[in-house]
Amino acid sequence: QVQLVESGGGLVQAGGSLRLSCAASGSILSINDMAWYRQAPGKQRELVASSTGSTNYVDSVKGRFTISRDNAKNTVYLQMNSLKPEDTAVYYCKVVVLTTSFREYAYWGQGTQVTVSS
Repeated sequence: QVQLVESGGGLVQAGGSLRLSCAASGSILSINDMAWYRQAPGKQRELVASSTGSTNYVDSVKGRFTISRDNAKNTVYLQMNSLKPEDTAVYYCKVVVLTTSFREYAYWGQGTQVTVSS
């Protein structure tokens, strides 16, 4: 069993920064792939950043957001700088973990709200 706990969301003024965390615990050998998605009200969920061998970002966040991980803590991060009101959304992490049963599974975090005021 694997659990994901997201944290770090909140209310910030435009131009500010936030760092989202996604901590995985349980029967984990390693985090193999990681990604962050977001969903704004009335919109479809959007892939924001992913690291699956190579790191990729949606054009709207390039140069402002950085995805990273701490393997020792089984935690993935999304550093968000120069935030804009259009970044307002619920942010979800998605990780693919190798479990102690030597199988890969994908898990989603519960989501964390990011609100950027103008």
